[in-house]
Amino acid sequence: MSKKTLAMVLKDFNKPLIPEEIEIPDLRENEILVRIKAAGVCGSDVHMWKGQDPRVALPLILGHEGVGEVVEINGDVKYVNGEAIKTGDMILWNRGVSCGHCYYCAVLNEPSLCPNRKVYGINISRNEFPYLNGCYSEYIIIRSGMDIFKVPKNVDPAILVSASCSGATTAHGFDIVKPNVGDVVLIQGPGPIGIFSTAFAKASGAREIIVIGGSETRLNLCKEFGATVTINRKKSDEKQRKDIIMDLTNNRGVDFAVEAVGYPEALREGLDLIRIGGTYLSIGFGQPMGTIEFDGYKDLVHKNLRIQGVWVSSTRHTHQAMNLVLSNEKLFEKMITHRFDLKDANRALDVMDSKEAVKAVLIP
Repeated sequence: MSKKTLAMVLKDFNKPLIPEEIEIPDLRENEILVRIKAAGVCGSDVHMWKGQDPRVALPLILGHEGVGEVVEINGDVKYVNGEAIKTGDMILWNRGVSCGHCYYCAVLNEPSLCPNRKVYGINISRNEFPYLNGCYSEYIIIRSGMDIFKVPKNVDPAILVSASCSGATTAHGFDIVKPNVGDVVLIQGPGPIGIFSTAFAKASGAREIIVIGGSETRLNLCKEFGATVTINRKKSDEKQRKDIIMDLTNNRGVDFAVEAVGYPEALREGLDLIRIGGTYLSIGFGQPMGTIEFDGYKDLVHKNLRIQGVWVSSTRHTHQAMNLVLSNEKLFEKMITHRFDLKDANRALDVMDSKEAVKAVLIP
């Protein structure tokens, strides 16, 4: 007897997701049928919903962050640690599958840069077999080639969804370059990337962690994660913010800064707040958001500045983010401000769009 699953499908940009019953097909070799236990509603999902991400393949089951229970396995599939995956296991998977054979995968060993990379809930259409290609669904089919992690049974799956996106992408940045022990770190934006950046900066031994943002609730949450100074951008102007930071750094500027919001004006401001010889890590841009005026001499060469962009992540970074979350489950649980039933996915997108939620999660 055939079995169907409910999924929330994006068929037209800027219009509500449509509930759709989809028949679950037979598994191909080394595929896994997973019952979604928690699906993260990412800020990137909002941009995709609005048609701002050029990668989107419509119609689409949104959702690239998921944790679920293994229902069926076709073949001998193993975790990244070599252990066999069994039915009933709780799992988290690296959200993208790279080809493994292109220049970026095979020569540079940078699978996150693979031009052939496939990502659930982003560039795999609902029309592409096996159809269950996103996490806004009761079930998802994990295809062959995915890197999979075992989730401890007693862990709330909702706290781990961010590890596969904002957490992993932040881990990627800090894997490339990280603050030195004793550094003064600036983080622009108190959303999920900013919160993970705060946690990674603290783990790196930063002496001061300054967070700029427009929400007192989010800024206070960053304090719990390790921020020592918070600045509300809605209650200050650029000069006031710069004065505060210069006072804290003997008029030098911060040693290390993280752009975690994806807005050009934040990038422009950040360039003025970093000391000569400092480092700027840009993580927040997930889609085109415009340009800034840039002075190659003043902003880059004369400052001997290191600017590092970060694009998505690989399995290594999912592993790092997952372990960071598991090292302090109670703290990361505070990131989850809203939980919704799957059928309320449109409401979840709304609260993420309005910034009412720090992190919304769907619980099918």
